[in-house]
Amino acid sequence: MSLVDRHCVHGAPALDDAALPPLLAEIPDWRVNGNRIEREFVFRDFHETMEFVNALAFMIHREDHHPDLTVGYRRCTAAWTTHSAGNRLSDNDFICAAKADALYAGRAGA
Repeated sequence: MSLVDRHCVHGAPALDDAALPPLLAEIPDWRVNGNRIEREFVFRDFHETMEFVNALAFMIHREDHHPDLTVGYRRCTAAWTTHSAGNRLSDNDFICAAKADALYAGRAGA
């Protein structure tokens, strides 16, 4: 089952380093930065940025797995780590990243 079709699980365990490459292959625009994965999304204008952020917030609430977001005029950076797994990466981070990618790809004007 692809990441985008899965749902976050409460209490997901931390992944070991060997588990990361196949998961990263499913979300090629993301990068590991320390103990988190992150991606910058770029938009035409502020309105498009906020439409994405609002759609992202809805998905985040549904999955109950919250990222750090940095929002600017034409950009939004999302970064996930799993606090309950000792601030390490878990499957939940990759699931939400894949869902964020799907939202970005499916936005109007993409």
